[in-house]
Amino acid sequence: MEASQGNLLTILMGVWGVITGLLIILMIYRSTLESREGDQVFLDSAEQTMAQEQAEIVARINRLSKPILTLMVVSGVLLLGIAGLWLWQGYKNF
Repeated sequence: MEASQGNLLTILMGVWGVITGLLIILMIYRSTLESREGDQVFLDSAEQTMAQEQAEIVARINRLSKPILTLMVVSGVLLLGIAGLWLWQGYKNF
């Protein structure tokens, strides 16, 4: 039984690492998009292409919000589960 809990802890830590890695990658990607997005006002019709590119960048940033929030919650829940399982194993072995 203790071996299976150790395996479970190892599996949970691996899953947590993958989820957190994906979260970090998405946050870095969003940060690079945000650095390209600027607050500009386009008045000339020749600059419409730039305005359209800016709108596309803002749309990408907005689309990333839900996956980032979901990965944050999943990562937090997994971390709490790992901590709880680790404490439970320590309590049982005490």
